[in-house]
Amino acid sequence: MSNRQTIDARNTFCPGPMMELIAALKQSEIGDEVEVLSSDKGSANDIPAWTKKVGHQLVSSEEHADHWAIVVKKMK
Repeated sequence: MSNRQTIDARNTFCPGPMMELIAALKQSEIGDEVEVLSSDKGSANDIPAWTKKVGHQLVSSEEHADHWAIVVKKMK
C-alpha cells in the first residue's frame, strides 16, 4: 500500500523545497507519493524537470493562490 507524505516548504527558497523532496523520497518506499507545498515558483519548473531526469513520476502540479502543490511518486 502506498503512502502520501506532505512537505510544507512554503517560505523556503530554491533549492530548499527540492532538497526536502529528495530527502523524503530517499526515506520512502517505491510507489509512495510525496507532495511538496512551495511558494517558490522556481519549484514548479525545477521539481518536474528533476523528477523526469531521475525517473520518478510527476503525479500533479497545481498552482494555488500563494503556493504550488507538486506531487511526485517514487518509481525506483
